[in-house]
Order: sequence, then C-alpha cells, then structure tokens
Amino acid sequence: MYRPDLFGSIEKIDSARIKNPFIPHLAKIEKIERLSEDTRMYTVKFKDKNVEKGFSYLPGQFVMVTHFGIGEVAISLCSSPTKRKVQLTIRKVGTVTEKIHELEEGAVVGIRGPYGNGFPMDKIKGKDVLVVGGGIGLAPLRGAIDYILDNKKEYGKITVFLGCREPAAILFSKDIERWKKKIEFLISVDKACEGWKGYVGVVTTLFDKVEIDGKNGCAIVCGPPVMYRFVGNELIKRNFAKEDIYYSLERRMKCGLGKCGHCLIAHKFTCVDGPVFTHFDAETLEGFF
Repeated sequence: MYRPDLFGSIEKIDSARIKNPFIPHLAKIEKIERLSEDTRMYTVKFKDKNVEKGFSYLPGQFVMVTHFGIGEVAISLCSSPTKRKVQLTIRKVGTVTEKIHELEEGAVVGIRGPYGNGFPMDKIKGKDVLVVGGGIGLAPLRGAIDYILDNKKEYGKITVFLGCREPAAILFSKDIERWKKKIEFLISVDKACEGWKGYVGVVTTLFDKVEIDGKNGCAIVCGPPVMYRFVGNELIKRNFAKEDIYYSLERRMKCGLGKCGHCLIAHKFTCVDGPVFTHFDAETLEGFF
C-alpha cells in the first residue's frame, strides 16, 4: 500500500520505486466495461510514457493492482500483448476489489509487475490447443486466445471449452461472438435459464461433444481449482501428455515476489514458480488437486 507519510505526494512514487520493488507505477483507468453484475474489465495506461512503451508480458502473467489508501490485489492480465493494451478483469470479492469497483474512468491506480511465468506460448507453437475455462478463469485465457489468433499461422487448431454457473455469469460475450467466427467454442452452464439453447452440465461434459485427440496437442486450463482434477483426467484419457497440460493457479498471492509465503503450495511459490504449472509438476505438489 502507498504510504503518503513515507513518500509524500503521489508523484514521488516513481523515484521511490527505484529503491523499493513494492512501489507501483502509476496508471490511469481509461475505460471501464461491465462484464457481469460483479465483474468489470479495466483498460489502463501508465502515466510514464517510458513505462508504457516498455511494459511487456505473456498471457497468463499477473500484476499487483493498488488502490491507494486501501490496499493491493493480484489480478491476471486479460489482454494479449499483441493488442498493445493493458486490460484487467476484476471481480468484486473483497474490500480492495470492492473499492476498485467504486473508481471511475480517469482515476489513478498503482500497478507493479508483471509477475509469474505465464503460458509458454513459444513452446506450444505448432500444436493444436485446447483451452478449458471455468467462470472468471476465462480472463487470463482471453489473452492466450487472442495471442494465438493473432499468430494463427504458428499454431494448430484451437478449441475452447467454457463452463459457467449460469448464462448471466458468462464473461466477454462480445469476444465470444468474435471468436466463434474463427474457432470451435463450446459453452456449458450448471443451471440453465429460460431461452438457453446451449449445453447444460459441468465443463467436462463438453469433452464428449467434439472429437479431441491430444497426440499433437496441448491444453491450457484456468478456473476453480476443484475442476482441475476432473479436467486433467479427461485430458489424459484423450492422449494429452502430462507435460503438455498447463494449469493456471491463483492462490492467495499477496506480494508477487515470493517474499510473504501466502501463496506457498508444497515447496513452490505460486507467484514466482507459477501461476502456470504443468500436470506433471502439479502431481508433485501436495494440495494442488
């Protein structure tokens, strides 16, 4: 959290940050888009032009977002670096995110990062890609999907499975309509409403709807941790190698630098060693599945 008593005016943050990696860069909220009742997407731009120009990241990485005077929270980047935008999807789930939801366009927040390893976009080139998302887990996957589509010649076939509680909880509806014109995109909801014509059931029910063979494929997965074991079982049954299954795990990340220990799982720090782990690595981490 920014401390006015230590650093003075907010404009002094950048000079202080040189000595302290916990001091964020200043960023202006340029656009706020409502995705659902409790979820919004924020497009931000760094106030320092050099920071804006030099900010690079991989799909699957995250940043720490500061609401000055309130606190900070780990948020996945939901944009693709190919779009030259920095976008964050924030769900209202606690004090900090609730206060961020009260901010309006033009407000200033702090951002430090990016952190974590992200999805191995170079390593999966030439492979068919199956993307499996659950709920807000589609947020970091959104960047990966757009990255692949913007570099389509370097990847094989891309298929997306998305599971949500109910139709009203489906995020990025405009993006989904755009993606459906280019790739196979299947959605299933736990509870249907009147007028819903899609699939009903947990996300793993989608595996029986299309033919999937992982011999020349990889899978990137993000959603509630409870779904990983079941999704992993379906992937392995369909010939995906354990080294080619990637899970993004968000686990109580507080500092992003591997210092506080809040995100420790077995012997790994989620914020430094992850948040992306292969199925092979996940099996060695007690408590992952």
